[in-house]
Amino acid sequence: MVQNELVPITAFVPRHTVLKDAGEAIWPTSATIAVGQSVLVFPPEKLLDCIVPLGLIILFHNRRRRGLSPSGDRGMRLYLLSEYLQIMVSVWYNPDVDRTICIPLKPMKEQTEALHETMKQFTESFNAVCRTGWEQHNGNAYTLHRLTYRDCKTALPNLVSDLHIQARQKAAEAVKSAITRKKKGMRTRCPQSMLCPPRYNLHTFTLDWKRGIVNLATTHGRVKVLFYLPEYAKYAVGCPTATADLIYRRRMFYLHIVVKLPDILFAPKGKAVGVDLGITHPAVTSDNRFHGNRHMKEVVKRTFRLRRVLQANGSKSAKRHLRNLAGREQRFRRDCDHILSASILKGVPAGTTVVIENLTNIRSCVKASRGEAKRRLHSWSFSQLKGFLEYKAEALGIQVVAVDPRHTSQRCSVCGFTYRGNRKSQSDFICRKCGFHLNADLNASRNIRDKFLVGWGISPSDALPSTSVSSQPTSFSSVRDKLAALAVSG
Repeated sequence: MVQNELVPITAFVPRHTVLKDAGEAIWPTSATIAVGQSVLVFPPEKLLDCIVPLGLIILFHNRRRRGLSPSGDRGMRLYLLSEYLQIMVSVWYNPDVDRTICIPLKPMKEQTEALHETMKQFTESFNAVCRTGWEQHNGNAYTLHRLTYRDCKTALPNLVSDLHIQARQKAAEAVKSAITRKKKGMRTRCPQSMLCPPRYNLHTFTLDWKRGIVNLATTHGRVKVLFYLPEYAKYAVGCPTATADLIYRRRMFYLHIVVKLPDILFAPKGKAVGVDLGITHPAVTSDNRFHGNRHMKEVVKRTFRLRRVLQANGSKSAKRHLRNLAGREQRFRRDCDHILSASILKGVPAGTTVVIENLTNIRSCVKASRGEAKRRLHSWSFSQLKGFLEYKAEALGIQVVAVDPRHTSQRCSVCGFTYRGNRKSQSDFICRKCGFHLNADLNASRNIRDKFLVGWGISPSDALPSTSVSSQPTSFSSVRDKLAALAVSG
């Protein structure tokens, strides 16, 4: 689909026409829609962008001209004009994706004090709303706004109203999450923050990319603060902004800005790449590529041993050293996952589907009771890697899906024979039926790819594992025929 394509729609509605069940009228499932005596034909992917504005304009026009209020027990009823009504709707098809960039700020001394005071009052407003929501056992944002806005504004008059609203919104999200955890029987308490990052929007901040200045609303009025744009974030220059969070970390102010980028639509080409995630080999893809190296594991081991020695020492210098180590492993793992996700997607053409394993609840399924194996399993950041893969693939026109990982390490990718003894060791796979010999992780990645191509149970990235997997070797003959047909057609 061409970006920014103008889609004109013309609908002629005849006399005395009544559209019942507006849900069916506004959310059609066909690409051809008949309204009165005219027929509208356009691609299905534009339906949501075209029909919803059409229905809303009809409803608005009715209520303004005729004063009729929609009613009905089954749904909203649209009573249209008695005369022919011609509606021209022009819709810009302009989807976008959100990306967050982190830019460091360079405020002067007076500006630093204003930013600190703003963060302090924002935190007080956030905590006050959280206390009210926790006492009322209510996480609805509108209810909390009615209960707390006037009191918070009276207590903190220098904090602009929009920041009070953003504090209430953040508090509502935190209270709602805490109430959900409590209903599930998990330990929780009233959300409170020592320093809650203020959230800015288009009413409270403006960004000047060329001059490198951001204008922020504070308790001391508007301040213009210089910022430094990192090299990796220069792709976002000139893009429209949505929101921004003000972060104070290690005596530095940062602004996490959400920018909007044009979306690249996914056009499937029938090709897939399977990815087997693991601890020994971080990632192995079905196109015979091994990603990650031993250096990553050695750095994590060294950091763990150093932290253990310092914790056992307990001296002031050891504690000071531990403070310096705080967050280092987390930042290193994040950097490794960024490198790993970029390596997996490197060379993958647009329109390809990257198939990964749905590893939800794997820690409760795998037996690792003690020692290094348990530590490595519980520190495995597979969810973070999946998130990096998804957002990077979205910008490249690639789709990421997850499938049930069961039997992918035991099944032979050639004959389909499934047996636990096929995997001789961590790295060797030898089929007991046909004798096929391959690296175990590479064989698993091919099974993951084939599982998606033949439709053994596609699951969204956050869905439960599928249960449509058959371990019978006799059923794999049809699977091989389907794969051969796909290969020939591809």
